[in-house]
Amino acid sequence: MLPVLRRSTPTTWEDRWDWPPREMIRWLNELVEPGTSQSTLTGAYPVDMREDDKNVYVDAELPGFDKQEINVTLEDGALNISAERKAEEETGTSHLKERRYTRVQRRFSLPASVDESKVDAKYENGVLHLKMPKTPEEKPRRIKVA
Repeated sequence: MLPVLRRSTPTTWEDRWDWPPREMIRWLNELVEPGTSQSTLTGAYPVDMREDDKNVYVDAELPGFDKQEINVTLEDGALNISAERKAEEETGTSHLKERRYTRVQRRFSLPASVDESKVDAKYENGVLHLKMPKTPEEKPRRIKVA
């Protein structure tokens, strides 16, 4: 009986083409954000920011995160929103692994000064909703003309 030989060449189109190459992605991330590696990449997420006379509103899409994994900070007129999901410990044989460690982060300059002690944050259906009241000196005032 002859030994079974295994093919060492890719058998499908998907196996032959990995575009863009993972090495290229790693190199570009290192160029843009030095000190990163494939295991610590930071992603972005869509955000809407608007304001009215009294408040600044931010809606950030963070699907798949728990409330405890989201961190919101305000410092010197800048809003920082980050979320991090750790890899889960698994036992047994894995057949498909698309969900993994994820870290996302965004930093914004706010269009107005806000009262940091009165920020309202809610997380529902994968969207973080922030309502930040403007400080009194930022609110428009009507001046009576005599």
